[in-house]
Amino acid sequence: MDKRQAIGSWLSGPRAAAEEAGVDFGYRGRQLGLPEEGPGSIARPGRRLGALAVDWGVCLLIAYGLITDGYGQATSNWALLLFFVMSVLTVGTVGFTPGKRLFGLRVVALETGTVNPLRALLRTALLCLAVPALIWDRDGRGLHDRLARTVEVRI
Repeated sequence: MDKRQAIGSWLSGPRAAAEEAGVDFGYRGRQLGLPEEGPGSIARPGRRLGALAVDWGVCLLIAYGLITDGYGQATSNWALLLFFVMSVLTVGTVGFTPGKRLFGLRVVALETGTVNPLRALLRTALLCLAVPALIWDRDGRGLHDRLARTVEVRI
């Protein structure tokens, strides 16, 4: 192995080096029995972040318009509380928030396909902590999804 090849494998990361060595990781969602593309496939990070931005923006607007501290300043704590309530209620009943619906996403339970309110409560509480959402597995699920046994898919 020459120096350029060794440096290239180091820069591209361990996954690329393992794939070059012949390891087959498959596609995201394969281990969960989900399709590779189309409806029911794992939601991509860009769509997930876009849906999160829309949901957070809606909560900020509501907090700014309805819940102010007298000077017209909405606090991020109220927006976070609104985000929590909106996510638990919408994901726990219809499976998506307004942002997820706009981006064509839905949260489903791995076993049953529908998310019950208690599972939505756990998922949203962990999502609001932010750290579990930043730790992803090979299938692209955040720690909050793994612990709640849910997955975010395309519809």
